[in-house]
Amino acid sequence: MTKKKDLLAIGHTALDYIITVDEFPKANNSAPMKTMLHLNGGAAANVAMIGASLGMKTGLVSAVGKEFIGSHYHNEMTRLGVDTEAMIISETESTPTAFVMTNKNEDQISYFYWGAGKDFHDSEVPREKIREFKAVHLATGDPHFNCKSGIVAKEEERLVSFDPGQDLGMYSPKKLKEVISNSNILFGNHHEIKRIQDSLGVDINGLMELGPEIVVKSCGKEGSFIYNVDEGKIQIDAIYRPAVDPTGAGDSFRSSFISQFINGKSLEESAKFASSVSSFVVEKQGCQTNMPSYEEAYERMVDFY
Repeated sequence: MTKKKDLLAIGHTALDYIITVDEFPKANNSAPMKTMLHLNGGAAANVAMIGASLGMKTGLVSAVGKEFIGSHYHNEMTRLGVDTEAMIISETESTPTAFVMTNKNEDQISYFYWGAGKDFHDSEVPREKIREFKAVHLATGDPHFNCKSGIVAKEEERLVSFDPGQDLGMYSPKKLKEVISNSNILFGNHHEIKRIQDSLGVDINGLMELGPEIVVKSCGKEGSFIYNVDEGKIQIDAIYRPAVDPTGAGDSFRSSFISQFINGKSLEESAKFASSVSSFVVEKQGCQTNMPSYEEAYERMVDFY
């Protein structure tokens, strides 16, 4: 019997433009850019790429434009061994693109072009590809496709994790409840977990009663909290590093947490390793520019804890 791969991430692959300006222009005016970086991003792609850098066998289901195939970003995925066979290739739209602008006061304005991401909605869930993996992670992406994918992954008895991220507002309470009910692990930062609780009218225990046995709440430099029916509440200190760019820290935490958990590590051990990995990612600008190896992350974890 063929040995299963580790983690299949479902959701966005995106091209990120990170821009700094002194001031945002008023309507009908322009402003000079101080800096502009073109970086690889997208929550699902971040999860798959970081997981691969840690030694996991990962895969990715994203909706991208034809121009993505053979691009530098796609070649990087291939180099790291990320399985992209189930990618959804749009014939009419280009790859999703994010524009994030920050002014001298650290205020931000972001624009996200869905582009090929619109093709998620009517696409078939790749059941055969899901069968190849131990775990499936539902990241930011189309709520309808995520919901269908969660149902299929649960039918196939895979470990399912869900992180709605900044797309949380796209989920109706009904759709949110449906995706959560098919998940084993729910990830979110403290703002997102509170919004989910408020939307569904439940506390943490009520959230777990809906389906997920584990709720992981990340709180930046305050660390993380893991809630589990059997073990109660576990608090993990963050491995603090000055954040050059916090973008991608959450995705790296999710990926590395799952990497340990599916290999038999405890919730506490998994969260400590995840804290170590995310501490590397925030040290440089961009989600995938400072991905550690397993050995580097493990050494920092041991030194800190």
